[in-house]
Amino acid sequence: MIDKRLLSKRFSEHAQTYDAYANVQKNMAKQLVDLLPQKNTNHKINILEIGCGTGYLTRLLVKTFPNAAITAVDLAPGMVEVAKGLTKEDRVTFLCTDIEEMALNENYDLIISNATFQWLNDIPATLEKLFTRLTAEGSLIFSTFGIDTFQELHRSYEQAKEKLQLSMDSSPGQTFYTLEELSQVCEAAIPYSAAAPIEITKIEQLELEYFQTVREFFTSIKKIGAANSNKENYCQRPSFFRELINIYDTEYRNDSGVKATYHCLFFKIIKHD
Repeated sequence: MIDKRLLSKRFSEHAQTYDAYANVQKNMAKQLVDLLPQKNTNHKINILEIGCGTGYLTRLLVKTFPNAAITAVDLAPGMVEVAKGLTKEDRVTFLCTDIEEMALNENYDLIISNATFQWLNDIPATLEKLFTRLTAEGSLIFSTFGIDTFQELHRSYEQAKEKLQLSMDSSPGQTFYTLEELSQVCEAAIPYSAAAPIEITKIEQLELEYFQTVREFFTSIKKIGAANSNKENYCQRPSFFRELINIYDTEYRNDSGVKATYHCLFFKIIKHD
């Protein structure tokens, strides 16, 4: 389970440094724009963005849909303040709230979210809620991270536990879905019916980042506020982390540096009237 209070605190504290380190997230936002419905971009439409962060995707949406009304939601007040300062667009309404707790009272032509669904505690319930608020021919488009994200860190963590003979059941972060698992979650959460059939497009790809040291990789995660926010405990012994870093540096270094893998999942769900 994600500790939403801790999550909000960490993202708020690092809102000022987020954009300098969120290279993969920015690439994912650009790919979401490529998945957008290109027809009628000049029409007046209603858009809901979930997890707007510093507003990088928000500003891409403003350019793509010049007549759209956009509601941009984020859990972290620090992120919302940065997004407001950078966006400065009357057509955008920023809200600081948790989408899992938020009551949706409007219908939307487009619901979109970048690199956020991994922070939800109940993805099926959230998907169902969002789908019910799509207009006829509306689209739900989102990206999130898959099971191979930070595979080097997770493997090093397990190897360090084994080497030090630590039997605790813990991990350095939350678990992720495979593409097919998340596809099944979508299909189960979104009702099929003759009145509202859906079309699902799904894409996966790996993004690699390289760092001079393992500690530099850890710093990059901290600087975007994405450190472990699970309620469950994880091992924090200094000796354990020294061993983890040694294994990571030995096993996953090449000429480019220390490798970190991001497993990026993209979904486009279209509701047909």
